[in-house]
Amino acid sequence: MGHLVGINHVALEVGSIDEALAFWERLFGPLTLRGRSRSMAFVDMGDQFVALMRREPESRDVHRHVGIVVDDKEAVRAAAVAADIGVSPPPALDLHDPWGNLLQIVDYREVQFTKAPEILAGMGLAGLGKTDAALAELRAKGLAQPGHS
Repeated sequence: MGHLVGINHVALEVGSIDEALAFWERLFGPLTLRGRSRSMAFVDMGDQFVALMRREPESRDVHRHVGIVVDDKEAVRAAAVAADIGVSPPPALDLHDPWGNLLQIVDYREVQFTKAPEILAGMGLAGLGKTDAALAELRAKGLAQPGHS
C-alpha cells in the first residue's frame, strides 16, 4: 500500500483562462506559468502548481481534481483494484472517491513536488528520492542541489 506524501497540485475549472489569470494576478501579483494554451494554464508555485482549465458553462465538471502525491503510485493502483475501485489505465492513475471527487495520484519520485529530508524521515519515508527527469526539472528552477537525490 502506498503512503500519502502531500498535495502536488489542484485543478480548477474556470470560464476564461485570461480572466482567471487576471484575477490571480490581482491577488498575487505577476505569475510564473509552467505552461499555457487556450484551454489551460499552469500557475507555478515552485515545486507545486494550480492548473486552471477552461470549461463551458453548460458542460459537466470533468477537469476539477486534486493531485495527491504518494510514495508508490503502483501500490496505490493495486490497492484500488483490490478494493474494486475503478482506475484509469497506466501510466496515469486517476480514480473517483465514493462522492465523485477526482483524485489524480502521482508518484513523489516523478514530480517536482518536494519535501525536506527531515520531513520525509519524520513521515517514515527517509531516502525517498527522485527520478533523473524530476531532478532535472527541479535543478532547472534552482530548487535542487546538484548532488540532491
